[in-house]
Amino acid sequence: MRLVALTYGTEGDTRPVAALCRALMDAGNDVTLLADRSTLGSARDLGVPHAALAGDIRGTLQAISSTPSDGARRFNLNANAKALVRLANENADAWMRQVLELAAGSDGLIVSGLAAYIGFSAAEKLNVPAIGAGMIPLTPTSAFPSPMLPPHSMPRWLNRFSYHLVANLVWLAFRKATNLARTSVGLPPGRKIWTGHPMLYGISPSLLSQPADWPDNAWMCGQWVRPVREWEAPASLKSFLSAGDAPIYVGFGSMLGFDPRPLLDVVIAAVGGQRTLFNPGWSGADSLDLPPNFCVIDDTPHDWLFLRTSLVIHHGGCGTTHSAARAGVPSVVLPFGADQFFWAEQLRQRGIAANAGNSRNVKAATLSRAITAAQTREMRERASAVGAKMRTEDGLAKAVERIHALIARSRS
Repeated sequence: MRLVALTYGTEGDTRPVAALCRALMDAGNDVTLLADRSTLGSARDLGVPHAALAGDIRGTLQAISSTPSDGARRFNLNANAKALVRLANENADAWMRQVLELAAGSDGLIVSGLAAYIGFSAAEKLNVPAIGAGMIPLTPTSAFPSPMLPPHSMPRWLNRFSYHLVANLVWLAFRKATNLARTSVGLPPGRKIWTGHPMLYGISPSLLSQPADWPDNAWMCGQWVRPVREWEAPASLKSFLSAGDAPIYVGFGSMLGFDPRPLLDVVIAAVGGQRTLFNPGWSGADSLDLPPNFCVIDDTPHDWLFLRTSLVIHHGGCGTTHSAARAGVPSVVLPFGADQFFWAEQLRQRGIAANAGNSRNVKAATLSRAITAAQTREMRERASAVGAKMRTEDGLAKAVERIHALIARSRS
């Protein structure tokens, strides 16, 4: 079976799709991944054939962070969202042509992220099935509101409506460029949002139960992560880990568009003298001065590293949220925007994360209290139990099984 996977976003968007591609390859399939160039490191590490889509998401977001509006900790969500929409729209035609060229003769497309509309359109042009892949719930349900809306922003009876609201707003932002790309390859303009296609979610049912009112073409598979088998930690990291108790981990992934110095000062004050690992991610904070109890690390496999930590302080991205919970360690989440508030709430509901507010207005005293709460025996025990349950799940195997069944059904 020949498949093409298509996604566009930050590393948190690409990494799980790369893991899915590797699992499909291990099951005997020919798979190629298309994604942003700066996020393809996981594909290279896994030996997944890949190609870079037009555009530069990291450079686009760095341009925003280099000119903060007020020099404060504020994360400019509106500016980032507008920049991503503009990036996708400017490259819609190029993406369409790249996908059609690469996917010619394929048996199906796996589509995700900012490139989803182009993926659905390309599948239509090629007359092959399209399978959606998501790291946040996109299928309407009355169980909880759209993760893209602020928590507690509407009454429960509007939960299902919230998904239609978000979907229509997103389609409105991408419709013109998507339709121009469609007409350029002989497709009619799309007049309504794509529905009815199968959706696979790289989400753990231990963190978020599959809603009872989901249709039978949507599945919560479990986290899409490849276990680390042969990874050698740098000598500096080995030395730091062996020099004392399990440290706190601090990292905010691919977050850009904010001044990291004020937030890092809050973190330094809150952890006190506790041993701390810090991953600057895309923030550029690796150039900042840090106290001697901090060890700065490069990107390190979360499923290897988090097992060796006592606590994970993070931004609430889906991947980091899952990996911290899977490792069986508590979290303190400082969301920046989008679905990160949703994942912070899921961890809090399960009693495995302490509330510290958000990245924009957190105070050192508040964060210090959250760290203390997350390090209690009760929270550690709950986190350990959730982690043990998650480690019994095989989200990749379930997704591969579903993809095989869906492609076979499309041929019959």
